[in-house]
Amino acid sequence: MELEKYSLGIGDRFGFEGKAQLRALQMAEARGVSIVPVWNKSSREHLIIGTAPEDSRRAADDAIRACGWAHSYYVDADHIGLKNVDRFIGSCDYFTIDVADCIGVPPLPAAASAFLRAMDSYRAAPFPVPVAVPFDVSANLLSDVTQKYLHAVAEAGKVYRHIEQMKGKGRFIVEVSLDEAQQPQTPGELFFILAALAHEGVPIQTIAPKFTGTFLKGIDYVGNKERFTREFEDDLAVVSHARRIFDLPGNLKLSIHSGSDKFSLYPIVRRAIRKSGSGIHLKTAGTTWLEEVIGLAATDGDGLKLAKEVYTEALARFDELSEPYKTVLDIDTTKLPSASQVESWSAGEYVEALRHNQSSLKFNTNFRQLIHIGYKIAAEKNGRFTGLLQQCRAVIEENVTANLFERHILPLFLDQNT
Repeated sequence: MELEKYSLGIGDRFGFEGKAQLRALQMAEARGVSIVPVWNKSSREHLIIGTAPEDSRRAADDAIRACGWAHSYYVDADHIGLKNVDRFIGSCDYFTIDVADCIGVPPLPAAASAFLRAMDSYRAAPFPVPVAVPFDVSANLLSDVTQKYLHAVAEAGKVYRHIEQMKGKGRFIVEVSLDEAQQPQTPGELFFILAALAHEGVPIQTIAPKFTGTFLKGIDYVGNKERFTREFEDDLAVVSHARRIFDLPGNLKLSIHSGSDKFSLYPIVRRAIRKSGSGIHLKTAGTTWLEEVIGLAATDGDGLKLAKEVYTEALARFDELSEPYKTVLDIDTTKLPSASQVESWSAGEYVEALRHNQSSLKFNTNFRQLIHIGYKIAAEKNGRFTGLLQQCRAVIEENVTANLFERHILPLFLDQNT
């Protein structure tokens, strides 16, 4: 099983928007760009909503049949480890192995010695492929990576072999995620992390490093774009070189997590992957849920009433809802509107505050982030929420398709601004 060059992680919290998402990919195909869908949903999201991986598989399969999608598609067990992978085995064919919590744990001495011996012939100065910021492939760098990342790589190996034993060799896609680490990985660190994964026998097809800057849920990139450009181009060069010399899968590519709405980075990424001929995997995840809320609000009536309730209750339960997402949120609570203010809003005012239109003075990034993590509120309303989703189907599907195509696919893959 080989992941295609361009792929989108299109999370669908409640499993109703598969057809609308696929229409966006079909629009891209009509313009000459093939992008495969990867429906990703984590164990945490399943537990919060009360769904199971089988539900994600069923929703994906139904959307594929309904749209006549003739290409590959995948269902991703997002951010899994040994503790929770088993419930995903039967339904998923893409596994994002998250080892961020293992970073910094010292490796076993024997494992460290074996890896250092295996890497001895790869040490050189400087790095043999042109990069924007030259670095030495030194003994010090190798030693630092060994101490910081080798245990995490070994854990990825355990998870991979467990999945392989259950599903069979070559019958699933492997991604390794480091993006929830405390510090970004340098291109030099990434080089030896890939070496360690090859040494461990993990046939990764995508790797999600933590990049410089901040990737927050549902809003644009925060950070130095020039520095990101240099780092991203260097990472592409490192991945290309590492897959050749370490005999990693030939389609190995970078994955950008929390990649939704990183509008200021899309032109940078597009130019870099075209220049290098590289592929890319981008996870857009929770923006589909946000488009559902926008659709509910825009239809006024009961839809707007429920959208206001989601905000009011999320505001009251801020600490509870934000706790699992602390590393990917930056909400200034002093800039959140009060519940009474939101209650007085018209449908248009609610939509303007939530929709990611950076030219609108009424757009509120803090409001958007809080709604982003407020899907638990909607899940608790169960039948009422899903019933309204069906009543507002036409507006919501139009929103979902337009958001994915116009705001993500066009600027990232088709060389057009949003």
